[in-house]
Amino acid sequence: MSNTFLGMPTLPVFGSGNLNATEPFPKAAHRELGNAQLRANLGHATHTIRDKRLKVVAELPDWEEMRDAGSAIKNATMAKLPALLEQFEANFTARGGIIHWARDAQEANEIVTGLIRATGETEVVKVKSMATQEIGLNEYLQEQGIAAFETDLAELIVQLDHDKPSHILVPAIHKNRDQIREIFLREMEDVDPGLSNEPARLAEAARRHLRRKFLTAKVAISGANFGLADTGTLTVVESEGNGRMCLTLPETLITVMGIEKLLPLWTDLEVFMQLLPRSSTGERMNPYTSLWTGVTPGDGPQSVHLVMLDNGRTAALADEMGRTALNCIRCSACMNVCPVYERTGGHAYGSTYPGPIGAILSPLMTGIKSEENNSLPYASSLCGACFDACPVKINIPEILVHLRGEDVDSQRARVKVPTQMDLMMKGAEWAFSDGGHLNLLEKGLPLGKLVAGRDKVIKKLPGLAGKWTQSRDIPAPPGQSFRQWWAKEHRAPSGVEAGESAEGDQA
Repeated sequence: MSNTFLGMPTLPVFGSGNLNATEPFPKAAHRELGNAQLRANLGHATHTIRDKRLKVVAELPDWEEMRDAGSAIKNATMAKLPALLEQFEANFTARGGIIHWARDAQEANEIVTGLIRATGETEVVKVKSMATQEIGLNEYLQEQGIAAFETDLAELIVQLDHDKPSHILVPAIHKNRDQIREIFLREMEDVDPGLSNEPARLAEAARRHLRRKFLTAKVAISGANFGLADTGTLTVVESEGNGRMCLTLPETLITVMGIEKLLPLWTDLEVFMQLLPRSSTGERMNPYTSLWTGVTPGDGPQSVHLVMLDNGRTAALADEMGRTALNCIRCSACMNVCPVYERTGGHAYGSTYPGPIGAILSPLMTGIKSEENNSLPYASSLCGACFDACPVKINIPEILVHLRGEDVDSQRARVKVPTQMDLMMKGAEWAFSDGGHLNLLEKGLPLGKLVAGRDKVIKKLPGLAGKWTQSRDIPAPPGQSFRQWWAKEHRAPSGVEAGESAEGDQA
């Protein structure tokens, strides 16, 4: 077995592709919040998907038990991942497939490029794949003189607009019908000038645009939702049929799949084929589910390759607290309920994986020390909606807190001078360690009225505390603490010790 990278889970990830943000989340989010059209598009789309999901989930009386089963299967998979990879490799190659192991994005891109060049082709069709987005495959192929055509409608919209996806499931969620019509009219050569913004007409225009590509392409590239270890089978679920075209018509099929996408048994699909469609699109089942096992003589692609991608996954697996992030089945349910994502959109996260799952997955795979990604764990209110929606019960808030702690420790190790937060925590430790200390500080409460002013609110604080007052006011502190009030209201009569009644009995 050639996947030697499994033995080196703590090595840094080089050439990770599109996992690193290009700017801190607060800066990017502040810019995106100014886009009113973006917020309107996102609000409408996420609320629609949420409502559909709630309806179909309510139909299953054992939904929570189903989530437990999905979580248990994925946890068991991660616990014995090396052995399952060996089993999958043996079964996949026994059926005529060829496996290539890629340590990082650079290796994966080089492998795919080499396979395409061996066919003599300069064009490929693609079915939507987060893994190829992650490694920046399209951009790499373009540099090598190979054109990659996205066939998923939303991915096609993003590609034609020279944009990047902003959602795991609906990459063009940040665009409305009018914007899509304008993109098609501007970028498609064979589009009807009278094209309307009706969804059916837009979809028809995309089909006409892609039909020739489907029928002439000799090479296709796909992702995979699941790999089944006991049979060597790959699975793709999709809604439009473009995946079926890519997986069956070309002569060569190249799949790029993260090593965490395995399931131990074929029968495990029973659970995930109920969890995934309900959590992602709010449907009871996927319109198209494609499964293929190696090569079938005379039917479908005769040259079948699979690139097994690490790209930081073993680093995430080595994190005892964060490894459950690898259980993610890319349903996007966490994004659709996240109040932060709904207002900032996916581009603010910078990475291929936006939203709550991206806020933990990207730092886990690249390292929290990455200056571009260390702000992502703070891109959350910790409201817990993502955990409630996750079909495999990834405790995203808990991992966010864990990564925040790692970030603080990392910064403390790099900067020897105490930070403002260090000094504030030391001050809090002193105050709460002794009742006398706290009582001393409480004597200064009346000074709060001087800071607050006539309207009895504090509008501006210095230093680190100023980040709080940038977006909200703080009510002025009371003139006295509860302990001061209690002592005043229950003052013992003269000559009587506190704790005794006037008659001398113990109170």
